[in-house]
Amino acid sequence: TALNAAGLRDLAALQRQDPYINNIVDVASQVALYTFNNETNEWEKTEIEGTLFVYTRLASPKHGFTIMNRLSMENLTEPITKDLDFQLQDPFLLYRNARYDDGLRRCMMVGGGDVGDV
Repeated sequence: TALNAAGLRDLAALQRQDPYINNIVDVASQVALYTFNNETNEWEKTEIEGTLFVYTRLASPKHGFTIMNRLSMENLTEPITKDLDFQLQDPFLLYRNARYDDGLRRCMMVGGGDVGDV
């Protein structure tokens, strides 16, 4: 797909972080990351929120996603591999990454849109 000027800027920004990114597959403009607190049995908002980019890469793993954080310089980047387990509970996209030893469940809340569109 051809990218517009904004899409090319976004791709260039992502490539500064990971030069193997070659295409943006989808974008959600407002996403907030939450983690599940097992002690309180509640979702807690993290300091990561911004634009979600789903992309393809020229190297393995071939897909990934990044939340470009508007609150700080700390972005969230996850490779999409067999270790990721997703569950859609609109407007939340829950996921767990088996490569982490913390067993922490994470979720993204997509604002201003349907998670199923991402």
